[in-house]
Amino acid sequence: MSAIGDMLHNFWYVIAIGLELLLAVLAAGHAVLKKRDSRSAMAWVGFIWLVPLVGAIMYFVFGLNRIRRKATLLRRDLERHRAPAARPECLPEELQRHLPDHGGHLQMLARVVGSVVERPLLPGNRIDPLVNGEDAYPAMLEAVEHARQTVSFVTYIFDRDEVGKAFARALGKATRRGVEVRVLIDAMGTRYSWPTILRTLRREGVPYARFLPSSALWRPMALNMRTHRKIMVVDGCLGFTGGMNIRAGHCLQRRPAHPIQDIHFRVTGPVVTHLQEVFVDDWLFTTGEALRGDSWFPKIESGGPALARGVVDGPDENFEKLLWTLLGAISIARRSIRIMTPYFLPGPAMVSALNVAAMRGVRVAIILPARNNLPLIQWASRAMWWQVLQHGCRVWLTPPPFDHSKLMLVDGCWVLLGSANWDPRSLRLNFEFNLECYDAELAGRLDQWFETKRKDAHPVTMEEVDGRSLPARLRDGIARLLTPYL
Repeated sequence: MSAIGDMLHNFWYVIAIGLELLLAVLAAGHAVLKKRDSRSAMAWVGFIWLVPLVGAIMYFVFGLNRIRRKATLLRRDLERHRAPAARPECLPEELQRHLPDHGGHLQMLARVVGSVVERPLLPGNRIDPLVNGEDAYPAMLEAVEHARQTVSFVTYIFDRDEVGKAFARALGKATRRGVEVRVLIDAMGTRYSWPTILRTLRREGVPYARFLPSSALWRPMALNMRTHRKIMVVDGCLGFTGGMNIRAGHCLQRRPAHPIQDIHFRVTGPVVTHLQEVFVDDWLFTTGEALRGDSWFPKIESGGPALARGVVDGPDENFEKLLWTLLGAISIARRSIRIMTPYFLPGPAMVSALNVAAMRGVRVAIILPARNNLPLIQWASRAMWWQVLQHGCRVWLTPPPFDHSKLMLVDGCWVLLGSANWDPRSLRLNFEFNLECYDAELAGRLDQWFETKRKDAHPVTMEEVDGRSLPARLRDGIARLLTPYL
């Protein structure tokens, strides 16, 4: 019996060694073939072979981009809707006719973004800035009150406060007079107020849905895949987009307990179709209902001089399209780059691109809030400021209240606006929507607004960054280690 026992023991030992070797080969092979960063690949391969079995298991648990894979699988059968263009697109070589002499080189940027996002650059648009809730909410509510056929609305946060209730009432009235209303709210975003707005919407008779409810135990990855988009389209021809959620904190004149500055935009012209396409795709994914026809996609007349295009980004097939757009804009800039974002956690590629632009003589200005609403992100961001300051980029901090504005301006002619921040969550995890606009008049207005912000802001110096106490530097450095998850 002992001989048979020894044979069985040796047999299972060989099987275990074989399985361990197979797992190590599979994990190391996957890291070598799939990891873009050679340093990451090398670190994982070393860990896999130096820590037998555990290393391979850790790689398959933490080393794979499961969020992107899960997002792609979730949306792989989605029927992407593309409405017929109301006007022919503006080709990059035609762009020079629409821009001043100093902006002619931006045709290269139009070519880059067109290749990345695979959407046409459409002429005949008008984009109007709406500063804070005092400008944005009345304009949006008035649009809903005058809606005749359809209202589509997606947002991340929809609080149940006086502003949220005003929107719910307006949407309810529109529904009762026969307007087709659809409201999509991120499932996590509904939890920012309690009780949630959902009961109010239900009482008003407003058709709504929650994007990726995160309570399902069989979909834990959904916790990280949020729709951060803010889009409203009325009658298929009037759009609103930007970074503003629905909450009373954006109405500064009401003196809310937690005031938030922000900027939103009213959009008219053919590019509104891009806003609507994104909404109907998300609504179909969430509810299974396809929104089609002239009531959702009417023929849109020219609204103004701006050329514009939607930039759709997410962890699915649109992965890193915004990142490539940002890198393209930074690399093509000749005179100035102006950035406003509440969360500034750029990756190595973006840091290098900003530094190279500054060394080329481009004036790179970055405006951030002096006091962030998320201290962990502020600490992590502060640990990275030296990386851009040392090569000529300038950083300013705006005084409270917290500024949630998201904006990028290049060479006084190109504007990127929308929902995305300069952090890994926006660039890799969230579903985002932005607009790129070629319009010197709009860029000039926003340059003036940016300059007003900068004059009231505090310039950050290398001496200030280096002068932090050792405990503060350690705290900030540890927070920076969490950057991939912030």
